[in-house]
Amino acid sequence: MTCALIEKLIRLANGDSIPAGALKGELFECMISDGILVVITRGCRKSYRASDEQSLRNYVATHYDIRDLEAYFALLKKDNVSRAEQVRITGNSKVKQQRSFRGFLVNCYEPISVILAGRQMELLPEDGTFTFIYDFDRFSISEDIVIIGVENPENFRYIRKQKRLFDSYLPKNTKLLFVSRYPQEQSRDLMEWLLSVSNRYIHFGDLDLAGVHIYLSEYYCHLGERASFLIPQDYETRILSGNRERYENQYSKFGKMEIADIRIVPLVDCIHRLHRGYDQEGFIMEEDAENSECVADNLL
Repeated sequence: MTCALIEKLIRLANGDSIPAGALKGELFECMISDGILVVITRGCRKSYRASDEQSLRNYVATHYDIRDLEAYFALLKKDNVSRAEQVRITGNSKVKQQRSFRGFLVNCYEPISVILAGRQMELLPEDGTFTFIYDFDRFSISEDIVIIGVENPENFRYIRKQKRLFDSYLPKNTKLLFVSRYPQEQSRDLMEWLLSVSNRYIHFGDLDLAGVHIYLSEYYCHLGERASFLIPQDYETRILSGNRERYENQYSKFGKMEIADIRIVPLVDCIHRLHRGYDQEGFIMEEDAENSECVADNLL
């Protein structure tokens, strides 16, 4: 049942006549055969109208479970309609295919005050858990919170083990909200939300050509200068210890891409010069290593 077809049924149910050429298909053939539609001839032109308007509505309700043509038409035209609403109108939760799970994952390692559906709440998932924001169109945060988009799931899981990286990259006491690019099918919801807020966005991904492409094609192209790519101070050392095969595999697809954000040109030049790429999972520090570095810092 398409919007165009339902619209024709509504016109017929309201007493209009429709040219025969516009009533193609099995549904209208059956209605003509069953006497629900009657022919009107004007010279060589032929059209059809309902023999009885209520009989047409009863026929559609009996044969196609459409009990309210106007409500059904409004449902088809609606962009976002819940399965519960579909059941109420049609008795069928799958008239319009909708994603049951919309939204995105968020995480943080320090408490953040957020507003969800008009209520203020403190966000701080327990280590090993995340918060899924389903009602994202009613989710808001303070403008001073920096949003960090994490490309890979393992880095999103272990943000606490990367705290030193973010502390060295951003001013002290900066509040951070981490959002996950994974799963990718939710990324359009994430982008819709990012476009609705004015917060600074930092993309945290692999230091390779594919990671740069993801940033440019999925985030920078929409957010512009409000978005930036996380480039650590020691990026050259990390890339030097990275993977050569990764670079060679990615070069044919991304080697000649246009770098729209000139701020990442030094990073891309380094990747090309060293012919290597560095996976962001390398930023995850084991607790023992992190504690050792803290002890060393204190001794110094």
